[in-house]
Amino acid sequence: MSAQKPVVILGVFVADTAYRAVRAPRMGETILGSDFKLGPGGKGSNQAVAAGRLGAEVTFVTRLGRDPFADMARATWKDAGVKSVVIETPESYTGAAYIFVEETTGNNAIIVCPGAASLISPDDIDANAALIRSAGVFVTQLEQPVDAALRALEIAREAGVTTILNPAPAAKLPGRIYALSDYLTLNETETQELTGLKVGSLDDARRAGDRLLEMGVGTAVITLGDKGALLHGKGQSEHVPAFEAGPVIETTGAGDAFNGGLAAALARGTSPLECVRFACAVAGISVTRPGTAPSMPTLAEVDALLGHKM
Repeated sequence: MSAQKPVVILGVFVADTAYRAVRAPRMGETILGSDFKLGPGGKGSNQAVAAGRLGAEVTFVTRLGRDPFADMARATWKDAGVKSVVIETPESYTGAAYIFVEETTGNNAIIVCPGAASLISPDDIDANAALIRSAGVFVTQLEQPVDAALRALEIAREAGVTTILNPAPAAKLPGRIYALSDYLTLNETETQELTGLKVGSLDDARRAGDRLLEMGVGTAVITLGDKGALLHGKGQSEHVPAFEAGPVIETTGAGDAFNGGLAAALARGTSPLECVRFACAVAGISVTRPGTAPSMPTLAEVDALLGHKM
């Protein structure tokens, strides 16, 4: 196994306000909930925390306001061993998210307001081009503007950095972004949004994977909830079952756990199939705990579940 390379992640931090109740309220209705938690979130930040907890050398690039949620962000990254490049944006606010968790199933519905991070621009990316070029693995998502993600992927690809695009939340994308993605990591909903193909089975996922390869993606990694994930590339299509690490408490953040795990494993030079197994194990542990960033496991916990050291 080759030496670990740095991971650079571009994305959004938001403060998660998580409400638990038996069901979501109807419009105009007020119901009583059973629990409330305030904690750190945002897909990019969660992925950075996940990778940091797993021992990767991670730098997170974002914008924050100057407010208590920004203080929470910095404390969260420090605790996970994540370095950060923050463009302070006092004219805006640090992002926040409303998360409704259905207590009987653990399923969730989310509204994200990115705030300052919605102002991340291609100029911000150019200002941090040297950092991106220095990475072994670069990761981004779609909570910040697409043009910034596209510019960052271009810089990473030109420098030979392994790129991961997690197209979440699903959005219409410029066609050329696919060919800049060595790995496209997406769930069943996002897969249908981008390919037009419904994913109800493993065969469906493989058909969608073929479509994504035709669109220019290097390798598609389609997550299938409690059925694990599909690694689908040229000449390789491997189903990796999910790991059961205990009762499912909350699925929020499982995709971020998976992406952080995938990035950390790729940065160690592990084979793609082993990287996806590792990422499934990370996600499998995360769903047994409440919260997003706080649910991310350590490398020792993942090694224990896998039965061997990474």
